[in-house]
Formats: sequence, C-alpha cells, structure tokens
Amino acid sequence: MWPEAGHLALIMAAWVALAQAVLPLWGSLSARRAHWQALARPLAQLQLGLIVLSFLALWHAFYVHDFSVVYVAHHSNTLLPSPYRLSAIWAGHEGSLLLWVLMLALWSVAVALFSKRLPQALVAQVLGVMGAVSVGFLAFILALSNPFERQFPAPTEGRDLTPLLQDPGLVIHPPMLYMGYVGLSVAFAFAMAALLSGRLDAAWARWARPWTVAAWGFLTLGIALGSWWAYYELGWGGWWFWDPVENASLMPWLVATALIHSLMVTDKRGQFKAWTVLLAIGAFSLSLLGTFLVRSGVLTSVHAFATDPGRGVFILLFLVVVVGVSLSLFAWRAPQWANASQPVAGSRESFLLLNSVLLVVAMAAVLLGTLYPLIIDALNLGKLSVGPPYFDRVFVPLMVPLLLAMVPGTVVPWHVPRWAALRQLVVPGALALLATSAWASWGGPPQDADAPITTAGGWLTVMGGTLGGWIVLSGAWQIAQRLRLPGSPGLAWWGMHVAHLGVAVLVLGITGVKSFQVERDVRLGLGDTVTVAGVRYQLLSVDNHLGPNYLALRARMQVFEGERMVGTLQPEKRRYVSSAMPMTEAAIDRNLWRDRYVSLGEPLAGEPAQWSFRVYHKPYVSWIWLGAVFMVLGGGLAAFDRRYRQAHVQDKVQTVLPARHPVPAVSGDLRAAASGAKP
Repeated sequence: MWPEAGHLALIMAAWVALAQAVLPLWGSLSARRAHWQALARPLAQLQLGLIVLSFLALWHAFYVHDFSVVYVAHHSNTLLPSPYRLSAIWAGHEGSLLLWVLMLALWSVAVALFSKRLPQALVAQVLGVMGAVSVGFLAFILALSNPFERQFPAPTEGRDLTPLLQDPGLVIHPPMLYMGYVGLSVAFAFAMAALLSGRLDAAWARWARPWTVAAWGFLTLGIALGSWWAYYELGWGGWWFWDPVENASLMPWLVATALIHSLMVTDKRGQFKAWTVLLAIGAFSLSLLGTFLVRSGVLTSVHAFATDPGRGVFILLFLVVVVGVSLSLFAWRAPQWANASQPVAGSRESFLLLNSVLLVVAMAAVLLGTLYPLIIDALNLGKLSVGPPYFDRVFVPLMVPLLLAMVPGTVVPWHVPRWAALRQLVVPGALALLATSAWASWGGPPQDADAPITTAGGWLTVMGGTLGGWIVLSGAWQIAQRLRLPGSPGLAWWGMHVAHLGVAVLVLGITGVKSFQVERDVRLGLGDTVTVAGVRYQLLSVDNHLGPNYLALRARMQVFEGERMVGTLQPEKRRYVSSAMPMTEAAIDRNLWRDRYVSLGEPLAGEPAQWSFRVYHKPYVSWIWLGAVFMVLGGGLAAFDRRYRQAHVQDKVQTVLPARHPVPAVSGDLRAAASGAKP
C-alpha cells in the first residue's frame, strides 16, 4: 500500500499548500488577523513532511521493483544497479515534478527556519506566495502527472532506465539544477511580498540577497554538472551545444546574475527598485518557461521529456497566470518607485546597471534563438534550425562589453564618478595583454605533420585571454590593497572576488580549448597508431565486456609520449539489455592543463578488422568546470555573510513603521562607515 500512501500524502500536501497560500496572506492584510500570519511556518513544515513521505513511497516502489506502478515499470527493471534506482525517480516527467515540489517545500522550510529576524508579516507573505506556487504544481501532478498510477496485471519486468541517464553525473545533476530553478521562487516571493505591501527598501533587498545568491549558486552548479555530463557521456567531446534545453537553464541564470547585482544597488543606494522587482519576476518566469519547454513536447532534445501536449498546455496556462498576476501588481506599484534617484555616470551603480542590462539583452538573444524555430513551426512556415553559429555571432559579442565593465564596477566608488580610479587597472591590463600574446604564440600543443593546427593564435585568443587575465590580475591587486587596510572585509566581499575569479577561469578555459584543441577522426586496426598533438595512441585490442545490465565493446589503447608509455585508455560502445540504442562511453585522461579524449565508433566493413575512433586533445577544458566551482564557492561565501544575519537598526525601524511612512535608505558609504569598514 506504499503507492496509495504516497498518493494520499500528495493530496493532503495540496490542501496544506492551499491553506499556506490563503491564510497567512489573508492575515497579513489586517492587523486583526495577525495570528493567521503565524500559521505560515508550521504549514510549510507540514507540507514538507507530507511531500517527503510521498517521495519515500515512490523510492520504495523502485527499490522493491513494484512494476504495478506504471512509472516504475517505465523507468526501471530488475537489472538496474541500486544507485540508479534512486535517480530513476526523477528520470521521467512525473517523478521530476515530484522532485520539483520537494525542492520547493525544502526552500519554504528554509525560509521559515532562517528568517526569524524578519517581520512576521513579510514571512507570511513570502511563504504564502511560495504556497500558491506549490498549489499549482501539486494540482498539475494530481490531475495530469500522477507518479503512483497503478496497472493490473503488473508486468514481470520493467522497461529499464534510459541508458543516457545511467550515469553517476545524472544522480547529482537534476537535484542541483532543480534547487536552482525552484530557489528562484524565493526571490520571486520576496518581490511579490514587496508588491503586495508597497514596501521596497534597502532592508528588503538585504533580506532577499542571500536567498537569491544561494539559488544562483545551485543553478550554476547544476548547469556545470550538466555540461560536464554531456562532455564525457555523449561522446562528441563538446561541453555546450546550445541545445534548447541547455538554453532553458541558461536564460534564468543570466537574469538571476543580473538580479544579484541589482539587489546590491538597491541594498547600498536604494536605487533600481522597480528594475530589481522586474528581474525577480523574470528569473522565476524563465524557470517556468524552461519547465514548459522540457515537458510540452514542442522540442526534441536528449534532455527533454517525451510527454503529451496537454501537460504543456497546463504549464503554459500556469506560466500565464504567474506572469499576468505579477506584472499586474508591478504595474500597480511601480509608479511609486519611479522618483528614485538615478545613477551617476562613472559610479559603481552605473557599471552594475550596465552589466545587468547586458545580461538581460544576452538572455533575450538566447530566448529569440530558442523560441524562433518553434514559432515558425507553429505557424506552418516551415522548419528552421538555429544552431551554434547564431549564438556564437550574437551571444559572444555581448559578453565582451560585459567583461570589460565587470572590473571597473569593483573599483569605482558608490554614487561618485571617479574616473581616476580606473588608472589602477591599466597595469593589470597591460600585463594580461603581454602574457596572452605569448600564450597565443607559444601556448598551443605540438604540431602534427599530417594535421596542422589552424585555429591557434588568432585575435579571439588574444581578446579572450586578455579579458580573463585582466580580471584575475585586477582582482589580485584589489585584494592586496584591501589587506593592507585595518579591519577584515566581509564574506560577501571575498565571495565577489572568488566568483569573479571563476568567471575569469571559465573565460580562459573556453578561450584555450577553442584556440588549441585538436580533433582527429581515424580508422584503426589492431596494432595501428595515430599521433595527435604530439602524443601517439596505439590500439592493442577490442573485446566484448559484460556489464551489470549491458554488453560492451571495449577497446584498449596505449598512450605514448615519445617512446615512453604514459597510460592506457579504454573507450566503450555499450548496448543495454533492454534497449538496442548504442551508447558511447568515452575514455578520458585528465589533468589541469589538458584532456586526452578517445571515443569508440562503429566497426567498419572489410578486412582486416577496423574500427572508427575520434581522438581529441583538449587543452584547458577542465578550467571551464573549475571556473564554475569558483563561482559556486563565491556565491556560498556571499550568501553566508554575517551582515545578512544581523538585525540592523534601520531594519527594526522599518518593521515598526507602516508602509506609508518608509525610512529613507541609508547610503552604502554611511553604512560602511558606521560598521567600521572602508567604503
């Protein structure tokens, strides 16, 4: 009866979510019903308990191979290794939605537990909005996506988990990505609370910042894990293909990045209030749009769920309601924030505004490239494909001014234009240019006589290397200068520099692999060799190998540097018992400076026996994911800054006065001076 218990727990969770959405919000509208506001926290905790019970019930069905549950029969079988029985829960549409509402409940309880210093009315409004979002998704699950649906008689064997998903990376990637997607609902809920109360000030921005940064960190980690998985699992050696589902995760990340910087200005200077709220609405709306694209059946992708269009219509209607209600509230409240002071050109807030605008424009370019083929197809105007060439020509040029504006935005002071401060960036820029020029000339791999490298040393190499190096050297200079001063900078300051270092390492990694990678498609027989980037690969054997639920063709290759053997690579071509689809398992020899990447293709006709291989030399490719790790670490440091956990005098005053008597925002310089830190 575990599936029935799980289904009943979902029904009860939906009613609890409805109460969480209605009672605290209704109580926040009147002082006479203030006791209703206190219901928000226990209702959020009760909802989490019920959803956890439902999740455990589904996991139990997978663990005991209960094939009477349709979802289990479609995504598992008795040969599936135990670790993948857990990841199979979110391998399909129904289970992934259950994971979504579980993450939403976790975020709600986190807000309930870690926001005890916040006004009770604000917490009630935030948790009420999150409860309303939960109602929408729970209704979707119960109406159209029930993971506990039964079938009788039960089959004796299941269909198995999709071979692409039988990988350790897919055990971690979806939960991290969903934590980021769903975490943006917290920023959205704070924005809706501001619109409902009419109170949007520095204190509000300070309360919203750590939650936004935490969600951004999870989303960054999820995207990086997905890129890493595609690199080693799909066998084509790429780390980003501008797939529509990849774009669906990139778009909210871009807007969330803009939101973090806009919240900083609202916190420090009390500016960009309307823009900040709009970004919060946009980030969560784009996460819902990604959910629609993945589950509507309107696109084809290795990441998409094959579902019926009816489910897509439900999500689309939910997206319309969320966007419509939030933008209506925004149109109602925005005029009262229109008289805020404007940023001064050359000040820090002006650079942060430029960066956030460029990020939104970049998002719009990705959105256009993702949706335009779907719109053309829906209008019966033919089939159109928008691929990497479009994004390389449109998206990449937008990143150049973004990187150029990133460093000055950390040097110039708030509110005051001080162009002379930019002189300190000249020396790091000149050093970065000199180092990159040398790197472009001599940093590539050895030339192969039969396949010379033609991409090394171009102007794109110089530009990317100089920008990345400039960010690193400028950040190091600023850290050295700050450490000479008395006092200790906060975790948010360190987090900013670590995250910017991550961006620089990511840019250098992309530049290096794009400039110096070598790719060879070859046919090899036993004993044959191929030389790639000065390294010799020799095929020793190709044998059959029996796995737990697959049969593999495994090649064994020795790798030589000169006459010295330095390693052995064993790429595979797998065929799973329940599926005839072949899967490529690349063999990769990794270090910090380069990857040696070999994938096995199909056997070729003729005698003697030969097989197709793809051999890559990929310099600096690991820096792409190392940069993402630095960004996540920087976000974690910023989210745990103690300033967000302290009760400020202004915050206390704001909680006492009604919304119609707001306290003027305290400038960043005055606040820093009051805390003893250097502005």
